[in-house]
Amino acid sequence: MPFRGHNRALDIVNTAAAGGYAVPAMCCFNLEGILATVKAAEAKRSPAIIQLFPCAIEFADGLLIHAAKEAADKASVPVAVHMDHAQSPGLIRHAAELGGFDGIMEENLAKTKELTSFLHSKGIIVEAEPGRINGGEDGVADTEDLEGILTTPEQAEEFISLGIDWLAPAFGSVHGKYDPKGPQLDLERLERIHETACKGGIQLVLHGAAGFDEKLYGMCIKRGVAKVNINGAMNSHFTAVLAETGWQDTTN
Repeated sequence: MPFRGHNRALDIVNTAAAGGYAVPAMCCFNLEGILATVKAAEAKRSPAIIQLFPCAIEFADGLLIHAAKEAADKASVPVAVHMDHAQSPGLIRHAAELGGFDGIMEENLAKTKELTSFLHSKGIIVEAEPGRINGGEDGVADTEDLEGILTTPEQAEEFISLGIDWLAPAFGSVHGKYDPKGPQLDLERLERIHETACKGGIQLVLHGAAGFDEKLYGMCIKRGVAKVNINGAMNSHFTAVLAETGWQDTTN
């Protein structure tokens, strides 16, 4: 059964689904990304999600998580904190004990039910990815060489039965950059998965939105996507500005 109770990430995304829009989950790797997410959300008077990777724990033992939580708590618009692509049950449990996360995406498929029950007991919602979305992302280990496997409605139903709250279906989107043909999405598949998700009372998440235009976003939102992960659209601009301004790493 999906999480029952107050959870600000769940509230933000459920409200988006009811309103026919999607909330950006901004992939943040540093304090600047966290601040930019909150300031942009406040400027637009619109909700957002600060999204961290497991490296936020492994690199600084949770310091960035605490900063993200404080930024979300102090924001004048609804902001939540979520961890993307958690691949180790031990790390997931450590993240939950550290506090600060409203949601965690877990990838250990064999332990989905067990980890979901554990996270729900901590007031944390769960995102899962049935199938396999092709490509790789910064901060995520060993995904580049895995073959993309599209999600079926039957797989979606199986995951929903394990009690998850958000489903990230594989329907042709790709982590990272697309080839020159651009996104090749199976929107009919997404629509069928959405029908299954609606019956289970959960929301859909879009991974791999690099290069999407407004029309393509709209087509996905129309078919139930209520959370969109954003990585390169923010971080590529950040690194480009660093390069343009002549920033140099002087720590070595």
